[in-house]
Amino acid sequence: MMCADPATGETRRFLTAPPNCEVTGVVTTPDGKAMFVGIQHPGEDWRDFPTQNSRWPDNGANGDTTASGLGTVHKPRSAVIVITKDDGGVIGT
Repeated sequence: MMCADPATGETRRFLTAPPNCEVTGVVTTPDGKAMFVGIQHPGEDWRDFPTQNSRWPDNGANGDTTASGLGTVHKPRSAVIVITKDDGGVIGT
């Protein structure tokens, strides 16, 4: 996701998403201090190995290992993330 400053025309990367997902439902709180973003079907085009394209949000690492050494196999799943600024300010300022 890119964002642009209309006053300067500067464009910057704001958000990157897991492979093969759809970013949806972008909404902010009324005070602009939190943004909610839906991440739908990350790694959706997986075939034989369910984590071939994405293991988000677990990354498959919980201490267990499979023969491949990639950790316990977890299918990717949708989630809603919350974005805030470290200083608690309004996003975009």
